[in-house]
Amino acid sequence: MKQIKKEFRDKSSVELAEICAQIALDNKAEDIVIVDVQGRVSFTDQFVIMSGRSTRHVLGLAENIEAAFRSKKVKASTAEGLEDGMWVLLDFDDIIVHIFYYEQREFYDLEGLWNEAPQKKITE
Repeated sequence: MKQIKKEFRDKSSVELAEICAQIALDNKAEDIVIVDVQGRVSFTDQFVIMSGRSTRHVLGLAENIEAAFRSKKVKASTAEGLEDGMWVLLDFDDIIVHIFYYEQREFYDLEGLWNEAPQKKITE
Protein backbone atom coordinates (compact mmCIF):
# COMPACT_ATOMS: atom_id res chain seq x y z
CA MET A 1 0.00 0.00 0.00
CA LYS A 2 1.34 3.43 -0.89
CA GLN A 3 1.95 5.89 1.87
CA ILE A 4 -0.17 9.05 1.89
CA LYS A 5 2.07 12.04 1.22
CA LYS A 6 3.12 13.86 4.37
CA GLU A 7 1.25 17.07 3.52
CA PHE A 8 -2.06 15.14 3.60
CA ARG A 9 -1.24 12.51 6.23
CA ASP A 10 -1.77 14.77 9.24
CA LYS A 11 -4.82 16.61 7.90
CA SER A 12 -8.08 16.39 9.84
CA SER A 13 -11.30 15.48 8.07
CA VAL A 14 -12.31 19.17 8.22
CA GLU A 15 -9.07 20.21 6.52
CA LEU A 16 -9.48 17.52 3.84
CA ALA A 17 -13.06 18.68 3.23
CA GLU A 18 -11.85 22.27 2.84
CA ILE A 19 -9.14 21.16 0.40
CA CYS A 20 -11.76 19.29 -1.59
CA ALA A 21 -14.03 22.36 -1.57
CA GLN A 22 -11.18 24.53 -2.87
CA ILE A 23 -10.51 22.08 -5.70
CA ALA A 24 -14.22 22.22 -6.51
CA LEU A 25 -14.17 26.05 -6.49
CA ASP A 26 -11.16 26.05 -8.79
CA ASN A 27 -13.17 23.89 -11.19
CA LYS A 28 -16.28 26.11 -11.11
CA ALA A 29 -18.49 23.93 -8.87
CA GLU A 30 -21.59 25.70 -7.58
CA ASP A 31 -23.28 25.85 -4.17
CA ILE A 32 -20.55 24.06 -2.23
CA VAL A 33 -21.46 23.05 1.33
CA ILE A 34 -19.48 21.10 3.93
CA VAL A 35 -21.70 19.20 6.36
CA ASP A 36 -20.05 18.03 9.59
CA VAL A 37 -21.62 14.66 10.43
CA GLN A 38 -18.83 13.60 12.79
CA GLY A 39 -20.35 11.73 15.72
CA ARG A 40 -23.72 11.52 13.95
CA VAL A 41 -22.81 8.63 11.64
CA SER A 42 -20.20 5.91 11.86
CA PHE A 43 -19.09 5.81 8.22
CA THR A 44 -17.61 9.31 7.69
CA ASP A 45 -16.92 12.68 9.31
CA GLN A 46 -17.69 15.20 6.56
CA PHE A 47 -19.88 15.48 3.50
CA VAL A 48 -18.80 17.86 0.77
CA ILE A 49 -21.82 18.64 -1.40
CA MET A 50 -21.70 20.57 -4.66
CA SER A 51 -23.49 21.06 -7.97
CA GLY A 52 -22.37 20.98 -11.55
CA ARG A 53 -24.01 22.87 -14.42
CA SER A 54 -24.26 19.80 -16.66
CA THR A 55 -23.67 16.07 -16.46
CA ARG A 56 -20.36 16.63 -18.24
CA HIS A 57 -19.38 19.24 -15.63
CA VAL A 58 -20.35 16.82 -12.81
CA LEU A 59 -18.08 14.13 -14.29
CA GLY A 60 -15.27 16.66 -14.79
CA LEU A 61 -15.52 17.77 -11.16
CA ALA A 62 -15.35 14.15 -10.00
CA GLU A 63 -12.34 13.47 -12.21
CA ASN A 64 -10.46 16.58 -11.03
CA ILE A 65 -11.14 15.97 -7.34
CA GLU A 66 -10.14 12.34 -7.60
CA ALA A 67 -6.98 13.23 -9.56
CA ALA A 68 -5.96 15.86 -7.01
CA PHE A 69 -6.38 13.43 -4.12
CA ARG A 70 -4.73 10.60 -6.08
CA SER A 71 -1.68 12.81 -6.63
CA LYS A 72 -1.37 12.93 -2.84
CA LYS A 73 -1.85 9.15 -2.77
CA VAL A 74 -5.33 9.47 -1.23
CA LYS A 75 -7.55 7.15 -3.25
CA ALA A 76 -11.31 7.02 -3.25
CA SER A 77 -12.36 3.70 -1.80
CA THR A 78 -15.63 3.94 -3.73
CA ALA A 79 -16.78 5.96 -6.71
CA GLU A 80 -20.39 5.69 -7.83
CA GLY A 81 -22.47 7.42 -10.48
CA LEU A 82 -19.74 7.84 -13.07
CA GLU A 83 -21.94 6.24 -15.73
CA ASP A 84 -24.52 9.00 -16.09
CA GLY A 85 -23.18 12.05 -14.23
CA MET A 86 -26.40 12.91 -12.43
CA TRP A 87 -25.03 12.22 -8.93
CA VAL A 88 -21.44 11.16 -8.34
CA LEU A 89 -20.31 9.95 -4.93
CA LEU A 90 -16.61 9.78 -4.05
CA ASP A 91 -15.86 8.05 -0.75
CA PHE A 92 -12.51 9.03 0.77
CA ASP A 93 -13.42 7.43 4.15
CA ASP A 94 -13.18 10.55 6.35
CA ILE A 95 -14.97 12.64 3.74
CA ILE A 96 -17.67 11.73 1.24
CA VAL A 97 -18.05 13.98 -1.78
CA HIS A 98 -21.48 14.33 -3.40
CA ILE A 99 -21.45 15.99 -6.82
CA PHE A 100 -24.94 16.60 -8.18
CA TYR A 101 -26.42 17.79 -11.40
CA TYR A 102 -28.42 20.68 -9.94
CA GLU A 103 -31.86 19.12 -10.58
CA GLN A 104 -30.90 15.94 -8.72
CA ARG A 105 -29.56 17.96 -5.81
CA GLU A 106 -32.89 19.73 -5.32
CA PHE A 107 -34.71 16.39 -5.37
CA TYR A 108 -32.50 14.61 -2.80
CA ASP A 109 -31.91 17.68 -0.58
CA LEU A 110 -29.05 16.23 1.51
CA GLU A 111 -28.57 19.54 3.31
CA GLY A 112 -32.20 19.38 4.44
CA LEU A 113 -31.77 15.78 5.56
CA TRP A 114 -28.79 16.82 7.70
CA ASN A 115 -30.18 20.22 8.72
CA GLU A 116 -29.24 19.74 12.39
CA ALA A 117 -25.58 19.08 11.54
CA PRO A 118 -23.22 22.07 11.32
CA GLN A 119 -22.96 23.31 7.74
CA LYS A 120 -20.46 25.61 6.12
CA LYS A 121 -21.15 27.26 2.75
CA ILE A 122 -18.02 27.70 0.69
CA THR A 123 -17.73 30.83 -1.40
CA GLU A 124 -14.90 32.39 -3.29
